[in-house]
Amino acid sequence: MKTIVVKIGGSTLGSRDTTLEDLSTLQHQGASPVVVHGGGALITQWLQVHQIPSRFVRGLRVTDQESLAVVIAVLAGLVNKELVASLQGVGARAAGFSGVDGGLVRGRVLDQELGLVGVSASIDLTLVKAVRNAGFMPVIAPVGLGEPGTLNFNADTFAGDLAAEMGADLLIFLTDVPGVLGPDGVVRSTLDAGQARELIEAGIASGGMIPKLNACLRARDEGTECWIVDGREEHALLRALSEHPVGTRLL
Repeated sequence: MKTIVVKIGGSTLGSRDTTLEDLSTLQHQGASPVVVHGGGALITQWLQVHQIPSRFVRGLRVTDQESLAVVIAVLAGLVNKELVASLQGVGARAAGFSGVDGGLVRGRVLDQELGLVGVSASIDLTLVKAVRNAGFMPVIAPVGLGEPGTLNFNADTFAGDLAAEMGADLLIFLTDVPGVLGPDGVVRSTLDAGQARELIEAGIASGGMIPKLNACLRARDEGTECWIVDGREEHALLRALSEHPVGTRLL
């Protein structure tokens, strides 16, 4: 039974998306997917409703106390429960929670410039194991415990840390681009760690791709196979697990 950590973002879940069906299929086939979800676009929308500006540094959302309340409500509430309901609607057995629950993720402030954004200091897998052992697919919102209170975690970083701690077989990022682009603008089918760092340092990999690559590097160090694929493509998740996957694999 393979342990697969799948990070999905709101931008990949369109009206014709097959990701949730793929997850249900994997569960019924005996795999053990663990889902980490984002929700950045919806967070931005709700911040706009509350007239709170959005600002990003190195691909990470700057989070103050006012915006943190919106982040928690959107991620741990709206997005998480809609995903769980949708998964159960396509035949999966799913249970949703956040990194706060069961003390799953405890962290510290990553950088004062980013505000209440966390980097994991410890991960307690007790709740994740209990949910999986009961036959449910964990669906996890990337907020966690801080010192004191709650912290916002980048979902990509969160997924990488979780995959590394679990010793997952696979970490798959479903995103809204075909893969990682090289200097020539062509998708790289494979990258080693040095090449990934060079793309970041040269500014070729930018924005949200930076935390994805860093998360892959973190998980790869623990032996996890990592892929970044286009979640907008039909059955992208199942294709990533096939004999002919598409996207970018981190070696």
